[in-house]
Amino acid sequence: MDPSGQKRKTKPVHLGGLQIGGGAPVVVQSMTSTDTRDVKATLRQIRRLTGAGCEVIRVAVPDEAAAAAIHEIKSRISIPLIADIHFREDLAILAMNHGADGIRINPGNIPREGIRKIVRAARRCGKVIRIGINAGSLEKKIAARHGGPTAEALVESALASIRLLESMDFGAIKLSLKSSDVATTIEAYRLAARQTDYPLHLGVTEAGTLLQAAIKSAIGIGTLLYDGIGDTIRVSVTGDPVQELGVAYSILRALKIREVGPDIIACPTCGRCEIDLAPLVRKVERGLKDVKAPLKIALMGCVVNGPGEAREADIGIAGGKGAGMLFKKGRTVRRIAEEEFLPVLLEEIGRMTAAGVPAAEAPAAPAEDRPPKKVLKKIPRRRGK
Repeated sequence: MDPSGQKRKTKPVHLGGLQIGGGAPVVVQSMTSTDTRDVKATLRQIRRLTGAGCEVIRVAVPDEAAAAAIHEIKSRISIPLIADIHFREDLAILAMNHGADGIRINPGNIPREGIRKIVRAARRCGKVIRIGINAGSLEKKIAARHGGPTAEALVESALASIRLLESMDFGAIKLSLKSSDVATTIEAYRLAARQTDYPLHLGVTEAGTLLQAAIKSAIGIGTLLYDGIGDTIRVSVTGDPVQELGVAYSILRALKIREVGPDIIACPTCGRCEIDLAPLVRKVERGLKDVKAPLKIALMGCVVNGPGEAREADIGIAGGKGAGMLFKKGRTVRRIAEEEFLPVLLEEIGRMTAAGVPAAEAPAAPAEDRPPKKVLKKIPRRRGK
C-alpha cells in the first residue's frame, strides 16, 4: 500500500459474479498454456490453477473452434473466464456468445470498426472488456509520434480506446498497459492512474522464466501496488502457469495486501549455521504447497537470530548442532532432533490448521477441484520420507 495508506479508487466492474475494483480485494489471474480446442487438457490445467489460487482465467481464442470450446469449458469451472482475442472481432463476439464472462482485446491489432462491433455485442450480453495495451503491438501512428512504445504512447492508446468505448455508452472496462520493460510499465500505469478511474490489471509482459519473472514482477507489480495502484494482477512466467500463482501471492503477502498461504522466513545461512537448512526449506515449501492458511513460519539455522525470529512466527524451528527448538506463537514447545524437523513441523502445522487457524481471504477451490481429502491430513504420513 502506498505510504499514505490510500488505495486508488476505481469504478467497480463485475466479471461473472466477481467484483473487480470499487474497493474489492486485488484479484489474482492467470492464463492457460493449453490449446483451448483441447477441452480436457484445458480443464485439467484450469483445475490445477484454481487449486493454486487462480481467481480469473484467460484462454486464447485463435479461431472459431476455440471460441466454441468456451461453452463446455465455462460450464465446468467455477471461476470467471476471459477470452483473449487478437485481430478478429468475430471471434470476440463468438466467445461472448459461448459464455465468456469478458474479453481482452488489443486495439493495436483490431480495426476501429471491429472494436465498435465488439462493444455493441458486449453491451448487449453484459460482458466486461479489458483494453490490453501492449508495447509490442502499439498502433503505428502513436508509436511514431512518441518515438517508440514509451509510457506516454501506451497511455495515449489506452485513453483513445476508452473514449471510443465511452462514446458507445459502454463502461464495463478494465485496462492494462504492459511492456517487457519494467520502468516503462511502472510509468505507464502511474500516468494512466492519474487520468482514468477504471480498474487496472497489472503485469509485466514477456517476463521470462520463473526467476526473471519473479524479479521483474516483484519490482513492477509490487511498486505499483505499494503506490495504491492495481485491481487485478498476473505474473507472466514462461512455462507452467501454476508457477505464477506462488509469485503473485508472495507479492501480495509481502505488501500485506492479502494474507494467503504460508510466509516462510528462512535465514540465508552463514558460517554459524549448524543444520542443513536449504533442503529443509525446500521440503517444507513442497509439503505446504496446498495450504492456504496465512501462517508465518520461521526456519532458522543458528541461535544468533533464530530464537527471536522464530518467536515472531506462528510456528518455527531454531536449529543447533544436531537438534533445535520448536516454537509456537512465541513460546518454546520442545527440543527436537534434526531428523525430526520436517515431520514434526508439518504435523504441528496440520494440527494448527485443523484447529482453525484462519485462512484469511484464501481462494476456495470448488468441490470438483478439491482433492478428495484435505492435503494437511496426509502430512503426518510423510514421516520418515
